[in-house]
Formats: sequence, structure tokens, C-alpha cells
Amino acid sequence: MSRGKLAAATVLAAALFAPGGAGAAGDAAHGKALATERDCGQCHGPQGISVMPDIPSLAGHPEEFITLQLILFREGIRDTPPMPALTQGLTDQQVEDLAAFYASLPPGHAERGPRDAARYAAGAALAERLRCGTCHLPQFQGRAQMPRLTGQREDYLVHALTEYRDGTRRGTDTNMNAVMYGVSDTEIAALAHFMAQQE
Repeated sequence: MSRGKLAAATVLAAALFAPGGAGAAGDAAHGKALATERDCGQCHGPQGISVMPDIPSLAGHPEEFITLQLILFREGIRDTPPMPALTQGLTDQQVEDLAAFYASLPPGHAERGPRDAARYAAGAALAERLRCGTCHLPQFQGRAQMPRLTGQREDYLVHALTEYRDGTRRGTDTNMNAVMYGVSDTEIAALAHFMAQQE
């Protein structure tokens, strides 16, 4: 991944959210129409709550986070097929509109197994030790460019956290890679279970 391209995408996303920025006001209604036109709901669910394994729910994510991810996909910086291909041709305003739509949807749970008390407690302790609430906020609802973790699909969280630990995925910086360094598969499973069980 080119650091120059990543920096450019981050600057673009920040500019869109600056006061008076070109896309400072995404239109959720336009975003809904665009999501329908592009059939985003086939994978992410019509209301942004995924029922597909390893596919994240988008409902209730911070608008800025969704904007940044779409830009990373569109610019070929984040390579998670089929998203780079599906975002080709999106204008900055369309990116903003899609982000506004998904951010406006109420978060929820599509599929969630029963709570395992031991794994939940282990995940809670690990979240405290790793200070997840510092960036993602105490209720893990996310903010700015940090995603919502509360209620996310457990299998997707395992997948994403493992990629951060193994260095096969990076955000706009390497903070998550550093946080997850050395975390075991068992610990990742517990942390994902804890986050997925949050309301």
C-alpha cells in the first residue's frame, strides 16, 4: 500500500468533513436510493444489518468512518473484494450520501448466539486492558474515523481483529496493528464475543 495514496485519501476524507467542505452534508435519502441502485443490501442487509458471514453490518457506524472506508476502497488502497470494484465511479458526493444513509440507520443484531459467560468476561477484561473504549468510546459506538463495535457480527470482528494482528490489514495508521500485536486467537474470539453481545 502506498503511503502517499493513503495520506491523500485520509486528507480527502478529512476535507469532506471540514466546515464548508465539498461534501460536508451527505444526503441520506440520496444515499438510500444509491444503495438500492447498487444493491448494497444484498451483502450488508437492506437496513445495514448483515446476515451474511464475515460481512460487516454498517447501520449506525459514524458517517466519517464509512466515508473513509469507501474512499479507501475506491482509490484501491484497501483491497477487500468485491468492494474496490463496486466503489469505482462513485463521486465524492455519492460517497458522502451513502455514508449519511448508513449512519442514519438504527444499529441492531441480525444473528447473535447466546452469551457465553466465561468468554464474555474474558472479552470484557481484554477490552479494558487494551483500552478499546479510549478510541471507540466507552460504549464502543465509535466516533469520527473509528468504527462502531457494539453489536457488530462476531465472525466479522474475529476476521478483522485477526487481520490487524497479523498485519494484513491497516487503517489510516498502524494503531490497531500495535494494539492487537501478540493477542492470541482465543483472546480475539473472546473480545469479538464481548463486542458482539453489546447493545
